[in-house]
Amino acid sequence: MNITQNYSSYTPENHTVWAILFERQYHNLQGKAIPEFFEGLEKVGFSRDRIPDFDEVNQRLKPLTGFEVVPAPGIVDDALFFELIANHKFPATVWIRNMDQLDYLEEPDMFHDVFGHVPLLTIPVYCQFLAQLSQLALQYIDRPDVIDLLTRIYWYTIEFGLFIENGKPMIYGAGILSSVGESNLSVSDASTKFKFDVAQILETSYIKETFQSQYFHISDFRELLEALPALTIALDKLKTELEVPATL
Repeated sequence: MNITQNYSSYTPENHTVWAILFERQYHNLQGKAIPEFFEGLEKVGFSRDRIPDFDEVNQRLKPLTGFEVVPAPGIVDDALFFELIANHKFPATVWIRNMDQLDYLEEPDMFHDVFGHVPLLTIPVYCQFLAQLSQLALQYIDRPDVIDLLTRIYWYTIEFGLFIENGKPMIYGAGILSSVGESNLSVSDASTKFKFDVAQILETSYIKETFQSQYFHISDFRELLEALPALTIALDKLKTELEVPATL
């Protein structure tokens, strides 16, 4: 990708949008997000005052877990996405929403990609899972049906995952962390929550257009890492079952 952040191109309005979104969600997430998220914000040097500079972020992030943020134009295709993450590079969009899009955006922008994802990239075991999941995806990259199933694992963990700590739901999924409405819904009694289970997630489709109707929770990030062997076995089995018979 020949994309640069071009930091000097951000307008005062861009920085104001970041400040509004940061301030609002930082306060909204108090008591809802896992402590590691707030620790991550500090480790990578995020603040409400200005949009993060990827070069500065990487100077802080890379020594912690080996991950770095790379500029992306928007959503990238599966092959490139998983290849980048397997190589410890997280693609993040460089554009940020307009002032009239504060509450709703169809396509993920910088606030989602950077505020939601990057603080968690300071956690070694989380990064191990993310990289190994992506390496697994690359083995099936020529099978869209299997990639769709793997995307369900990514969706219900990295994007919309919850913790349960002392019986209380806590957020770690980036899609929830970057959304006021989703963060309020996900931890409330109005949402359905299931214990993390690879087999169940593989059978559960996800929603892109609105809030999720259900979430899966863990109690330790090692649960994700330790689930990868079972996931590999399940995918190998499903790959065979999903093979399309050759036509005569």
